Amino acid sequence: MRFFIIVFLILLTITSCSSDNKGFVDVSGIDVEFLVNRYEIDFYKSNKENLPLLKNKYPYLFPRSFSDSLAMSKMSNKEEIDLFNETQKIYSDISGLELQLTSLFKHIKYYNPKFKSPNITTMISNIDYDSRVIYADSILLISLDVYLGKEHEFYSDYPKYIKENNTKENIIVDIANSISVNQIPSLSSRSFIGKMIHQGKKMYLLDLYLPTISDKLKIGFLEKKLDWAVANEEDIWKYFIERKLLFSTDTKLNKRFLDNAPFSKFYLENDNQSPGRIGAWLGWQIVRSFMRNNDVSLQQLLKINELDLYKKSRYKPRK
Repeated sequence: MRFFIIVFLILLTITSCSSDNKGFVDVSGIDVEFLVNRYEIDFYKSNKENLPLLKNKYPYLFPRSFSDSLAMSKMSNKEEIDLFNETQKIYSDISGLELQLTSLFKHIKYYNPKFKSPNITTMISNIDYDSRVIYADSILLISLDVYLGKEHEFYSDYPKYIKENNTKENIIVDIANSISVNQIPSLSSRSFIGKMIHQGKKMYLLDLYLPTISDKLKIGFLEKKLDWAVANEEDIWKYFIERKLLFSTDTKLNKRFLDNAPFSKFYLENDNQSPGRIGAWLGWQIVRSFMRNNDVSLQQLLKINELDLYKKSRYKPRK
């Protein structure tokens, strides 16, 4: 009898662990093609003579305002060369990233058959962490200098919640995010719960597109702050309910609970223990609950009104 109990518990654990991981699908038969261009290598190892060839290869990175003299100045700028050399220590070989990209694009195409993989261009952007990845249909730009590692000296003055995501492992998450944003219909509700669920849909796409990536990496929280969110899910939900925030259209709630920040602003003594964007994390849990309790396709999920999704989610916070 004890043996059967143990087996039952193991099966129950497997089932519960996989309930939010519907992304484990067979993509081996899906073909994707894309090119990888190393602009930062081509640029910083270039010279005046082959500048015309460089401009011809990367016309989208040479707008009219980017004069030849400015290009030459950048090529010889010591700080930029130091940044380039430091980036090359980590990213001289990006074959591992190419494998991740292949898997990501296959998963996206599995759910969106018309999806066409963009060509990749790597570059350095003087650590512009607000523009880590730029996706424009056929082209995807990756600023490798933003991913040198959270302890890197170049990031010494950066806030901890920003540095946490300046790692090699975060590149594929940021790429998936940049593509997912374009697949979500516009927000149909100005309410706080509507905005939470809208962000939750984006996070659920990451569940499908990156099935082997941890929740920590997908949401970008410090480990202890993710643990805090999980442990306090019921209290967070009660806070929103008791203060009648769910259907509020107060835009100040965006900065308090939805925007990237060191912590969320409940105006309580232990606020600094919380992660920023707690509303996005909770919206993610609501969308996961909806998908567990409703037999719908991904496209149906994306189209459903946020408030209808909330009503049909049967969401109950973990105690």
